[in-house]
Amino acid sequence: MTIRRIVPDFEVASDQDMTTNRDFYGLLGFEEVMNQGWVMTLASPANPTAQISFLTEERTAPVVPDLSVEVEDVDAVYAQVLASGAEIVRDLRDEEWGVRRFFVRDPNGRVVNVLGHRG
Repeated sequence: MTIRRIVPDFEVASDQDMTTNRDFYGLLGFEEVMNQGWVMTLASPANPTAQISFLTEERTAPVVPDLSVEVEDVDAVYAQVLASGAEIVRDLRDEEWGVRRFFVRDPNGRVVNVLGHRG
C-alpha cells in the first residue's frame, strides 16, 4: 500500500476563522491551494504534500474528519479496513471534486478520511 500524503483536518466555526488560519499559517510559509467555501487546504510551495485543511462543515459525510490519508488504491484499502471489522463512519463513494473516499474510526475514536484521486 502506498501512502501519498497525510493531512491534518481542523474544524473551524466560520469563514472568518478560515481566513484567520490562512493568514497565520501563511507566516509559516503555507499558501492556499484549494478553497471550496466550506473546506480550505494550505500547502507548502516547496513541498506540496505538506498540507493542512480547515473545514467549517463536512458537506457529504456525517462528521468532519480529524485526519485525511491519501492512498494509491483506495478501493483496496477500503476492502482491507472493512474486512478488519473497523467502524466505517461513511461508506466508499466518489465525490464531485474528483476523489473517491471513505471515513473510518481509529482505535482512539478519531475519524480518518481515506481517499484517492480518480483518473
